[in-house]
Amino acid sequence: MSTRPGAPSADGARDRANRDRAPSGPPSNPTTAPRTPFAPLRFGYGTNGLTDLRLDDALGLLADLGYDGVGLTLDHMHLDPLAPDLAERTRRVARRLNTLGLGVTVETGARYVLDPRRKHGPSLLDPDPDDRSRRVDLLLRAVRVAADLGAHAVHCFSGIRPTDTDPDTAWHRLTEALTLVLEAATAAGVPLAIEPEPGHLLATLADFHRLRHALDDPAALGLTLDIGHCQCLEPLPPADCVRAAAPWLRHVQIEDMRRGVHEHLPFGDGEIDFPPVLAALSATGYQGLTVVELPRHSHAGPHYAEHSLHHLRRTAPSNLPETTKPTATPPGPAPDPQITPAARSASAAAQTTHPRIATTPKVAPVTHATPQTGHSATPAERSTP
Repeated sequence: MSTRPGAPSADGARDRANRDRAPSGPPSNPTTAPRTPFAPLRFGYGTNGLTDLRLDDALGLLADLGYDGVGLTLDHMHLDPLAPDLAERTRRVARRLNTLGLGVTVETGARYVLDPRRKHGPSLLDPDPDDRSRRVDLLLRAVRVAADLGAHAVHCFSGIRPTDTDPDTAWHRLTEALTLVLEAATAAGVPLAIEPEPGHLLATLADFHRLRHALDDPAALGLTLDIGHCQCLEPLPPADCVRAAAPWLRHVQIEDMRRGVHEHLPFGDGEIDFPPVLAALSATGYQGLTVVELPRHSHAGPHYAEHSLHHLRRTAPSNLPETTKPTATPPGPAPDPQITPAARSASAAAQTTHPRIATTPKVAPVTHATPQTGHSATPAERSTP
């Protein structure tokens, strides 16, 4: 129970837990995302944007601000996935989440949790099978943690294709590694939600469909859709990306971003028109968490957490069905004049209605923002936040 001034009461936390959280324990069926027509949106904030706070304090902050949940990144400063007492730590976090009435998604994007010298390394694409196994082991641990927390999904990503690895080999490594993780996710009843990440092997929605087909469309495989990444490089506007992704949507990340620049920005600092995006998301019936991801803003994490929730509540739709609204096209390269709007709509519809028909998008060229570190950025540092 929170004892800070302004903290929710025990009764309030229990009421919110009953209203908003998924039942404790693993979901009964990972094949079906939680969804209902025109669902009210549930907002969370990522702990990778609160790394200067202890986890207990971060969770208390989010509950006090009024968030519905948290994107919990497994990392050394919060819930360390390599700690020998991980099971006991997980139980304590589960109790804290339950007391505060917070839902949770487990995220696996910690920068140096496996290797103190390689950002996001090793990956599922590394040439060394032992290195790939270390990443697989992390994901298996994440699945167990997610099941124990009652999380609605486990997030993951493909990794960057090594320079000496051809694309076909990289895709083979990815499908082989994820087969093991998907078996565990199926047994635990927790969807595995892979994220298209700029600069990675799996970078776009079309790449997600390639993976899905290569794995024979497993029920436990879902999608993490990052709204900023849609603005950054997808050929469709973000709201249309939401609609195209709806059948596979298991987790959503959100922040502002500019066309062609992979930099996670606070709301209002980028180019995204959020009301159509949030209206589209509500109209899909998605009931999982929509988690703010600002991994380079921990220095002012409490401020940005408060600012972000205010923005999302102000721009979120009401519980009424979505009316016809104009959809903003991302600024950047003009669409191919040979492709009519009707053809683009048909392509998106084919991707949604006929899931085995994949289209090849015209993605935007992407540059990657990097912090001022005084050294030349590696491909991993350029590609991921």
